[in-house]
Amino acid sequence: MSLDADWQAGIDAVDAALIDEYQSDFPVESRPFERVARDIAAETGADVDAADLLDRVCSLRDDGVFRRFGAVLNPPVIGSSTLAAVRAPDDRFDEIAEVINGYRQVNHNYRRDHEWNQWFVVTAASREKRDAILTEIEDQTGCDVLNLPMLTDYYIDLEFPVVNRDRFARESLETTAVSATRISEDARGDLTPLEADLLIAIQDGFPLSATPYADVAAEIDADVDDVLAGVERLLADGCIKRIGCVVNHVVTGFTNNCMVVWDVPVDELDARGEDVGSLPYVTLCYHRPRRPDQDWEYSLFTMIHGREADVVNAKIDELAAEHLPFEHERLYSTETLKQTGARYDELVAEAGDDD
Repeated sequence: MSLDADWQAGIDAVDAALIDEYQSDFPVESRPFERVARDIAAETGADVDAADLLDRVCSLRDDGVFRRFGAVLNPPVIGSSTLAAVRAPDDRFDEIAEVINGYRQVNHNYRRDHEWNQWFVVTAASREKRDAILTEIEDQTGCDVLNLPMLTDYYIDLEFPVVNRDRFARESLETTAVSATRISEDARGDLTPLEADLLIAIQDGFPLSATPYADVAAEIDADVDDVLAGVERLLADGCIKRIGCVVNHVVTGFTNNCMVVWDVPVDELDARGEDVGSLPYVTLCYHRPRRPDQDWEYSLFTMIHGREADVVNAKIDELAAEHLPFEHERLYSTETLKQTGARYDELVAEAGDDD
């Protein structure tokens, strides 16, 4: 979909506010659409109420602008997650993708233009389970697996305005907040039974109703006040990254992205990672381990999203010239093989076993 794609043709000021301003910070209260309607009415001068706003969210979801409405969960905090890759021979590529995608713990899988050509994310209840899945994939496919768990999160957020003519993500912004957060491969989430039930109920999104939290409470047989408090705790603990309308960036024109891997010296990683993570056009920035035994010498990963491929390339050139003067490779995404939310059912089951 091009920059001039007509998806914006029917978008008015109220829709634009929903799309660009409510990808996060959706109110955690019994009737959240009422407050959002008041705020948007005050901002735009439009005559809009909660019912109208809910209808708009439903329509934008049905049109594909929103993937879903609800919480964006944080897999590395809740369970044990890793980015992995295989070198799939061309004549077996689809067969190998089918094996990998057959695991419900695999929530993303992309074809990238590189020797390591299938890149997928595995999130499981424990490091042991995660690594057992990788071993099974090796056994079933005969392919060596490159296992690259995240070690430090400098900046990860696909929240950015899209009702615009920006050529790359956040072209209109000047800076983003950043911090170095260490990630444990042995993360277990430390969830209460209520929080575990809550995560299962919201992992695919909130109900699209005037009372989404009450609907979730009814689903898990809990008091709505307990659900609201549970959501607030999960936000504070980082298990939930944000709550709002999750935008489909491909539909809104951001069809080009590139994962760039950099050979950054160990003693410069945090300084370089924080510097680069604060750049608005860098949508993801994190440290993963080198694997010299597999000829993988890269330690810092960045992602850039754009509407135009040449602009994405230009921003990578800028990164290399001004911020990361190191050897690097550009791994362009050429095909989406699987894209779903991470699954937490297994985590809850294991938590129950510990009771």
